Amino acid sequence: MTQGTNDTAGRTAGRPPTLWDRTRQLAAQEILDTALRLFAQQGYDETTVAQVAREAGVSQRTLFRYFGTKEDLVGGSQERFVALLTQAVRDQPLDTDVWGALRAAFEASLSLHASPEQALERLRLVHRTDSLRAAYLGKRVRCQEELLPLLEARAPSPDTEGALRTRAVVATAFAVLDAAMAAWVEGDGRGDILDLYDQGLAAVRK
Repeated sequence: MTQGTNDTAGRTAGRPPTLWDRTRQLAAQEILDTALRLFAQQGYDETTVAQVAREAGVSQRTLFRYFGTKEDLVGGSQERFVALLTQAVRDQPLDTDVWGALRAAFEASLSLHASPEQALERLRLVHRTDSLRAAYLGKRVRCQEELLPLLEARAPSPDTEGALRTRAVVATAFAVLDAAMAAWVEGDGRGDILDLYDQGLAAVRK
């Protein structure tokens, strides 16, 4: 799902979507599809928000109601990303270890994409655009810091050594996810990101 459609879904949880909800979802999807098409054709840095809005048939003000920044059109909302991962960790049984909780969080994060094709287009842009790559890395660091307290509670030892181990596990898991996504992009979307993640993690943990 996209950032715009996810926000709407969050507000409508527990009840069927209304016509207004569906209209918002369609509008957000149209804006996102237009943005990704222009970014792919012209380049992210060369495409302006004004152009995306004009091509999508909306005002810039409307566009920013769905997507807070230009970067959100590719990377999604930081708040939504962190909330999704932290909730996924909280939802895991208490006996799930840090590795397992992180894998569940990564699986949940993939639902932010409407389709594998959209995920591939977004990840291509992130890996090939310096500004987006930098924004992604910053988001990843902030997300790790948000997850650490939840994951430390699952560590077998609450002491300093345990906290260091948890931080190392989190950093390693995110690095392996990055490698899996890069391999998936290089392979033009063949296979499954989580399968690649599992393979990479198995290699690291040998």
